[in-house]
Amino acid sequence: MTDSDIQDDVSLYANLFGFLGFPLSRDPVGAAADVAVLGVPYDMGTTGRAGTRSGPAAIRQASGNIRWEQARWPWSYPLKQTIQGIDCGDLVFAPGDIPGFVQALEKRATEILRSGKTLLSFGGDHFITLPLLRAHHGVYGELALIHFDAHTDTYAQGSAFDHGTMFHQAPAAGLVDPGCSVQVGIRTEYDPGSHAFQVLDADWVHNHGVAATVAAIGERVGERKAYLTFDIDCLDPAFAPGTGTPVAGGLSSNMALQIVRGLKGLDIVGMDVVEVAPAYDSAELTALAAATVAMEMLYLQAEKRR
Repeated sequence: MTDSDIQDDVSLYANLFGFLGFPLSRDPVGAAADVAVLGVPYDMGTTGRAGTRSGPAAIRQASGNIRWEQARWPWSYPLKQTIQGIDCGDLVFAPGDIPGFVQALEKRATEILRSGKTLLSFGGDHFITLPLLRAHHGVYGELALIHFDAHTDTYAQGSAFDHGTMFHQAPAAGLVDPGCSVQVGIRTEYDPGSHAFQVLDADWVHNHGVAATVAAIGERVGERKAYLTFDIDCLDPAFAPGTGTPVAGGLSSNMALQIVRGLKGLDIVGMDVVEVAPAYDSAELTALAAATVAMEMLYLQAEKRR
C-alpha cells in the first residue's frame, strides 16, 4: 500500500485543514461544490469575554472527532454521498476596522452565494450574522430567522456593531420578517413588547420537549426561506463552557441536536455557528458541540438534495 492509497480520514487529524477535511479553496466561486464553509475570526462586538476570533480554528480542529463516521448517526447515509463541500478558509480583514470588516464579509458572502453555493459560516462573535444576513437578503430577499441563543440580541441600546443588537437592526432593515421567525433557548431578560419574534425560551423547550419545539418552529417558519443561526451559548455551560457569555439553565447538546435535525424539510438557505471561545473551553467540549451542530446543519442541506 502506498501513501496515495490511504484516505486522510483514516487518521482523524491528518491533514485536517478544512472543516471535516473538506478541501481548501481560496476560489470558492470557481470551485465545484454545493456548500462552502467560511471562517470569520472577528470578536470586536463582544460585551463579555473576548476570544471568539479563535472559534473557527477550534471548530475545524474539533471536527476531526466526528470525521471518521461514514454515515453520521442517526443519519443513514454518508454526507459526501449527497453534497460536496469546500472550506474557503477565513475572511481576511484589517484589525480594528469594523466598517471595513462589515463590507468585506458582506462582499465575500455575496460572491459565494451568487456562485450557487450554500454558505456555512463559523464565528467569531454573533455580530457576524448581520452582514451575513445582508448578503443572503441580497440573493434571496426577506428571510425567516431561526435563532438558537441564550439572548434575544434585540437590544436597541447597544452600538451598531454590538453582538447584542443584530436582531434589532435586521428587522428594521427588512432583512428578516420577525412574524415568521423564532428564537429558541432564550433565558435572559428581554421585553416581549420590544420585538415581534416568537420566543421559545429555555424553560418552554425543557417543559414541552423536542417534538413540540420542532413543530412550533415549523409552524412559524412555514415555507419561507430561512437563515439558521446557532449561538453556542444556547447550550448550558455544562455542555459548552467555552463562550464569552455563558448562562446557566440552557439546552443540553442532545436536545439541541435533536431540534436541529428536526428542521429537515424547512427551506434553510444560510447557516452559522458562533460564539465559540476556546480559551475558556474544557477538553474541547464547546468546539466539539459546535462542530457537531455544524455537521447536522450540513445534513439538513443534504436532505434538501435527496
